[in-house]
Amino acid sequence: MHHKFAAVIQKILHVLEAIIAVLTLIVLVGMIGLEIYRMFTSPGYFTSLDNYLHNILTIVVGLEFVRMLIDLTPANTLEVLIVAISRHVILNHNNPLSNVACVLCIAALFATRRFLIPKKEMKVELSEVE
Repeated sequence: MHHKFAAVIQKILHVLEAIIAVLTLIVLVGMIGLEIYRMFTSPGYFTSLDNYLHNILTIVVGLEFVRMLIDLTPANTLEVLIVAISRHVILNHNNPLSNVACVLCIAALFATRRFLIPKKEMKVELSEVE
């Protein structure tokens, strides 16, 4: 009985993750459309490269997040973290110590991927790993 209940809860959670992924994807497609519209209608759009990078990299992190929700594997999770931290380094380049910490975090994530997670588990759904 307990195992069946856990399986039902697991299926419900997968469905909710898929719904969240679809809703997030719809919002991201809307953001891409809005950015394209702004590119062609705002005369000074490209004068502020920081604003452009902020918007585009936010969309990229969102797309990686959707991919992680759809296929929750250690590889996808690490990629989302690497992209998010890289976005932070690119956009917030005003504090050198923060940049060093971010680079060390990215190196630690790559080391985790290389040395701590077995290759056979990299593409296996996290809920299936025992």
